[in-house]
Amino acid sequence: MTARSLARLQAAGRLVLGGGLTVAPGLVAGGWVGGVADKRDGQALAIGLGARDVAIALGTLRALRVGRGAGAWLRAGVIADAADLVATLRARDSLPPLAVPAVAAIAGGSVLLGAYLQSALD
Repeated sequence: MTARSLARLQAAGRLVLGGGLTVAPGLVAGGWVGGVADKRDGQALAIGLGARDVAIALGTLRALRVGRGAGAWLRAGVIADAADLVATLRARDSLPPLAVPAVAAIAGGSVLLGAYLQSALD
């Protein structure tokens, strides 16, 4: 599988997750932040994070399609995923039991993949 194909798959996953956070924040964010995802304040943050991921995904996909600029979008994704991971680790005592290992795997893996992809596609 090529770096471009992996970048498309990563962007597609980001688009699905971001779209889910935007459209159904209580459902999608509940496994991450618990009961606060059912409240308006928690949903406001989930919708904002979801929109962020949708924007990064769409920017990445467009850059891949036109053949330039993907590295910048991939770096934005790395920063966003690293922030999600750090925020989750900082709040780990308040989160559902599976949130930390799940976010560590997803966001941590995405940081590593994004770092590789941005260097491979720059």
